[in-house]
Amino acid sequence: MKLTNEKVVVCGAGGFIGGHLVKALQNNGVNVVRAVDVKPLEEWYQKSKDVENLVLDLRDKENCYKAAKGTQVVFQLAADMGGMGFIENNKALCMLSVLTNTHMLMAARDSGVERFFYSSSACVYNGDKQKTPDVVPLKEEDAYPALPEDGYGWEKLFSERMCRHFEEDFGLQTRVARYHNVYGPFGTYDGGREKAPAAICRKVIQAKISGKHEIEIWGDGHQTRSFMYVDDCTKGTQAILESDIHEPINLGSNELVTINQLVDIVEEIAGVKLKRTYKLDAPKGVNGRNSDNTKILKYLGWEPSIRLRDGMRKTYEWIESQMLATVAR
Repeated sequence: MKLTNEKVVVCGAGGFIGGHLVKALQNNGVNVVRAVDVKPLEEWYQKSKDVENLVLDLRDKENCYKAAKGTQVVFQLAADMGGMGFIENNKALCMLSVLTNTHMLMAARDSGVERFFYSSSACVYNGDKQKTPDVVPLKEEDAYPALPEDGYGWEKLFSERMCRHFEEDFGLQTRVARYHNVYGPFGTYDGGREKAPAAICRKVIQAKISGKHEIEIWGDGHQTRSFMYVDDCTKGTQAILESDIHEPINLGSNELVTINQLVDIVEEIAGVKLKRTYKLDAPKGVNGRNSDNTKILKYLGWEPSIRLRDGMRKTYEWIESQMLATVAR
């Protein structure tokens, strides 16, 4: 399938990735007719022109039918989630996203939708395979036997299965990507839902503005991750939706770094060196996680390629502009 004249809806469009996805699809000539999010319009990270922007709570089944009406393609990114601090302290809220995913699948099935994309997460992977910082990159089959991140990871894994069975039982074509730590501008960087790249940018900028050259790092700094820039994420999302890949597939960078190395990068961008303290009792997630990109290379001949240093510079500059504008007010 190549997206041409199909009418597309993006669910979660007021969020970080969803906002970027609407823009990217439009730039690629895709007919995005509707963007949906639960947040008030003034709180959306990005709003796009020539799109019907709707404020709807997609946990409600009737709202899901409104979202899917008259469309052929659904991108389902809507979820109640955030960084590790939010995920570990709001497991029930994360699990309630099951309602959104289930009701959107039902609405898509009943509304004649031809293809349904679901954004899953690397949090579905078995925790026993992520105990050390020198982790072996995670292959898609490592999700089973199941031992995902408590709360959020179980919600994602369950919804992956729902997509599979809706395709098997009802013929709804579903595509599932497991996102690995997406970052970039036009997203949250404070308030408790931010992820590590944005949080570290904010902390470095605060230290620079205040002149107090100190930073608190969650965990011991040795935990490892790979981080995917949002432009790679939106490109991969469209490619997976258009593909014939019927099983969940990794969508993430394989450029592995420690959290300490991520701080090094941001310090270099900022031109500062900070004294580090470590909050060992803070939520930090698994000790190591990286993406095995064998399958996406095999199926699509492509994998995320934007270097972490390049993406972090763009992210840092945007967050800095937002924070300086706040100080100026």
